[in-house]
Amino acid sequence: MDYVIYFAITIGILVFVHEFGHFAAAKLSGMRADVFAIGFGKRLFGWNKITGFTFGELPKDFNGEGNTDYRLSLLPLGGYVKIAGMVDESFDTEFANKEPEPWEFRSKPVHKKIFVITAGVLMNLLLAWIIFWGANFFQGKQVIETTAIGYVEPNSIADSLGFKTGDKILSVNNKKVDNWNEFESEFLINSMGKDAEIKAERDNKIVEIKVPRSKVPDQNEAPLLLAEGWEQTYIDSVFKGTPASKAGIKKGDILLKINNEDIQTRGEATSIISRNKNKQISVEVIRNRDTVSLSAVPDMNGVIGVLIAQKFTGKIKYETYGFFESFYYGWKDIVKITDLTFTMLGRVISGEIEFGKAFGGPIKIAQYAAKSADTGILNFLYFLALLSLTLAIINIMPFPVLDGGHLLIIIIEGVIRREIPVKVKVAIQNVGFVLLLLLMAFILYNDILNI
Repeated sequence: MDYVIYFAITIGILVFVHEFGHFAAAKLSGMRADVFAIGFGKRLFGWNKITGFTFGELPKDFNGEGNTDYRLSLLPLGGYVKIAGMVDESFDTEFANKEPEPWEFRSKPVHKKIFVITAGVLMNLLLAWIIFWGANFFQGKQVIETTAIGYVEPNSIADSLGFKTGDKILSVNNKKVDNWNEFESEFLINSMGKDAEIKAERDNKIVEIKVPRSKVPDQNEAPLLLAEGWEQTYIDSVFKGTPASKAGIKKGDILLKINNEDIQTRGEATSIISRNKNKQISVEVIRNRDTVSLSAVPDMNGVIGVLIAQKFTGKIKYETYGFFESFYYGWKDIVKITDLTFTMLGRVISGEIEFGKAFGGPIKIAQYAAKSADTGILNFLYFLALLSLTLAIINIMPFPVLDGGHLLIIIIEGVIRREIPVKVKVAIQNVGFVLLLLLMAFILYNDILNI
C-alpha cells in the first residue's frame, strides 16, 4: 500500500507540474485549453464552469465555450492538456474540417507553438532545479571524508576480490578519488557496465584490484565495501504490543546479527525478518556496550514492529553554499545527471548495461519512491527531482507522441512554411502511441522480473 500511495503522489506531482506548463503557456499565448487531465482514458470525475463538478464522461456534444474541464482519468500513468486546434493524444481531428479560429494552436505563429510545446519540459526542469537548489542551500552536500575501507567480511565477494580492511582507495580506473562519495560515484555510476580497476594503499604499498562488473551488487543488495566508520544499523523505534516489544528489543539497540547472519544495512535486516514469517528468529544487539541476545517471532506479515535506521559513525563534513551560489551548484547537478543519463542510454544501446538495470517503470518508481520517503522528506524530494529531470530529458526526445516529436513537426512546418496534413500527423501519432505502449509494456515486464 505504501508503494501505491507514494507512486500516486510522485506521478501526480510530476504530471501536474508538466501539464501545468503546457496549460499556462497555452493561456498566455491566447489558446484555449479544453481539457486538463491527470491520467488517460475514461473520465472518472472533473469540474468546469459549465457543468460544475460531475462524475463520468461529459456528453459527446459538450461545448466548454473556452472553459477548461479539469479531470481525473482512469489510467494514472500520465496526463495531458487538450489544446484547441492541435493533434495530440486525444486524436480529436474535428477541427480540421473548419477554418482555423484565432484561439486555436494551428493559427498561432511558430514561436508561440514552440513555447507551448516545450513549456512542460521547462517546468519539469525548473522543479528539479528548485529542489537541487534547496538541497544545496538548506542542507549542503554530505561528504564522507575517507577512502579507507572500514570492514571486509571474511569469505565475502569483496574478500575474494582481494580487498582488505584498512585499504585506502586511491583511484578508480585511473581517476583519483579523495573521499568516499567520489569513490562510490566513480565505482558504481561512472563505471557502470564496465570492469573496474582500483588502486589502493596497503601497508605503505600500492596494490591493484580488478573488479569484474558482474561482481558488483545491485543497489538493493548489501554494498560491496564499507567506509571506515561504516554505518551502524540500529533500532530507531519499537511499537508497543508488537513481537519486538515482547522480545525485549529496545530503542537504540545496535543490530549485530539476525539468525546468525551479520547485519550491515537496514535492507539486510528487513529482508531476513520478512523471510521468517511466524518463525522464531535470534537477534543479537549491542546495548550500552554489552552484547545482548534476544529472540522474536515475526507476525504473518513478516514484521516485528520496529523502525530500523542507519547512522554513519565516521568523519563527515557538509559543504554549504549561499543563496545564489546554490542555484549555480543546482544547475551543475542537472548538467551532471543529464550527461550521466545519456551516457547510460548509450551503454544500454551498445549492450554494456542491461536495460532493466538502467531503466524502470511503475513498479520500480513505486519502490524507490517509498524507500526514499521512508528515509525522510529530503530524500523523497531529491528522488522527485531526479525523476522530474529524467521526465524532461525523455519528453524532449524527437519521438512521436512525446513533446519532442511535436516540436520536430512544428520546426518542419516552420521551415516548409505550410502545415503537414492532419491525416499524416494522426498517422505519426498512432504509430508513436503504439510503439510507446509496447515500450511501456516491456519496461513493466522488466520491473516484474526484477521484483
